[in-house]
Amino acid sequence: MVTGGASGIGFASVERLVAEGARVVITDLNEATGKAAVQRMADAGFGEAVDLACGDVADEAHVAEAMDLATRRWGRLDVAFLNAGVGGAFGSIMETEVEDWDQTFAYLTRSVFLGIKHAAKRMGEGGSIVATASVAGLGGGAGSHGYSAAKAALINFGQVMAMDMAEFGVRCNLIAPGIVDTPMQERVYRANVA
Repeated sequence: MVTGGASGIGFASVERLVAEGARVVITDLNEATGKAAVQRMADAGFGEAVDLACGDVADEAHVAEAMDLATRRWGRLDVAFLNAGVGGAFGSIMETEVEDWDQTFAYLTRSVFLGIKHAAKRMGEGGSIVATASVAGLGGGAGSHGYSAAKAALINFGQVMAMDMAEFGVRCNLIAPGIVDTPMQERVYRANVA
């Protein structure tokens, strides 16, 4: 399963996983982008290796259903790449709305909590959970205040989960990429220069 798998880092990961023999459920909030990603995989000859579960990764029912789709379709869940994200709340902290702050944390941290919770329930020993953090979580200045704070929280949470999941034979890792040329990065750039 790859959350945010319809574009950017997520879609590149889907392509690589499928090329190496995996079968993947793509989740994405944007149904049109999700369907286009599935079509691109079908056009490349991998239509039977992908499925789509559109919805909100910050919604527990959606996350559970998407994980269930993987186990129903292919019998088990071995890998969950929790990659979905948003640019986060922008602008001055003095102008940041509580709703924007909460949404930033919902998509960047609650979604990973839900992903780990539901993936771990469906994985056996040898399962692997990977979440996308960011260099913005390692120090100030690499992202907006909300994004940076959420990614810092995610890094700490990921370290705790790595220890907790080891008991069950499930690996839990984070990646912390820098700026990557993706559709989301383009939207973030435009929002900051507008």
